[in-house]
Amino acid sequence: MKNLKRLVLISLLSSVFINANAQNTIPLSLKSAIDIMLEKNFDIQISGKQLESSKLNLGLGSAGFYPSIAVGAAQNNRYDNTPASVTTNTRDESVANTVRPYLQLNWTLFNGFAAHIKRDRYTLLMELSEGNMALVIENKIQAVILAYYQSLLSMEKLKSIEKLKKLSRDRLDYMQTKQSIGAAVSYDVLQAQNAFLSDSTTYLLQNLDLKSALLNLNLLLGVDKSTRFELTDDFTVMEMDYHFDQVESQMLSNNKTIENQYLNQEILKKNSDFSKISRFPILQLSSGTDYTNSSILYDGMSRNSSYSYDFYANFSLSFNLFNGGNARSAIQEAKIQEEIGQLGIEQMKQSLSNALVSIFDMYGIRKQLLQVAELSLEKAKLNLELSSERFKSGAINSFNFRDVQLVYINAEFNRLEAIYNLLDANTEIMRLSGSIISEYE
Repeated sequence: MKNLKRLVLISLLSSVFINANAQNTIPLSLKSAIDIMLEKNFDIQISGKQLESSKLNLGLGSAGFYPSIAVGAAQNNRYDNTPASVTTNTRDESVANTVRPYLQLNWTLFNGFAAHIKRDRYTLLMELSEGNMALVIENKIQAVILAYYQSLLSMEKLKSIEKLKKLSRDRLDYMQTKQSIGAAVSYDVLQAQNAFLSDSTTYLLQNLDLKSALLNLNLLLGVDKSTRFELTDDFTVMEMDYHFDQVESQMLSNNKTIENQYLNQEILKKNSDFSKISRFPILQLSSGTDYTNSSILYDGMSRNSSYSYDFYANFSLSFNLFNGGNARSAIQEAKIQEEIGQLGIEQMKQSLSNALVSIFDMYGIRKQLLQVAELSLEKAKLNLELSSERFKSGAINSFNFRDVQLVYINAEFNRLEAIYNLLDANTEIMRLSGSIISEYE
């Protein structure tokens, strides 16, 4: 009676899971999932804002091509009370007011091409921001692909466990029927009940695994956790016939990490150029106009007012003859950093080529593992069908039949895992070669 209650409870819980997952679902293909992610993913939105920020420095003014212009005014008020004479006690009083508006222009006419170097550097920084954003998009596309197929993998496993649970249910019904006619003992029925309880528990745990996979997918897409999707793509994999030399050549020309490293190297070159501007003279212009309006009132006299104005344009030329060797040290330091950056590029190329070799080997092995898994599943399925008939005829006992069931479910799981692993390797090859964005545009 106790086992019967557990069976009823587990069946009810399974129904709850199925109904909860079927309500208010939205059809979702992998392409649609990537489109949603590109629009709503928080990391991509942050990268977009950083790109907008870097574009603000592209103006000529940021680089120093334009002059600075200042306008202002000064206003002074003064009251004086001074002795009129050293021989008398009389004192003179006066009130003075002055207003002085001004306009001033400062312009660096030449500074060793610093403005051009700054503008080029800001452009490179903007391109680097674009490259970083592309790198984020690549990683997120790969993450969504894997999360999407991880959810499909969990669904397929759930279907497999559901089939196993149905077999256990049929076996239990069969044993209970045999018990009712005296052809089976309680021990056989108990073994069938335990098998069904075990499969039902596995089914519930797999439901939790599926829910977790779908929540992770929602997080990557940037949608609310309550949004429910119905994944419409099939859990299949297309076996590709890659050629290493071709993919390696594509990687060296399109890989976003390498492209960003090249941009960093160009920025280091601009830093090196900037360190050399101390060798050039600096020519500056300072120009403007002043206007002064003054008035003074002495005690007992009429107010006296006057004004004056002027224009000026002054040039200054300076040249750094010696500053303790600091300029030479700065140039050498910038050159060393440039050389370090070049070594970093070569190291990155070698590292990525090694990674590509590893993933190529893994891809080939996983293709073979999938073929083996599919063959094993065929054999396990045939064995299950034959064993089912033999079990009903009494040729094998319940333990042997349970072992055959477990072999079948393990073979099906191995095939599903082999499909996912091959998808994983294929996605990594696309990311390394720099083709993952174009593949899912």
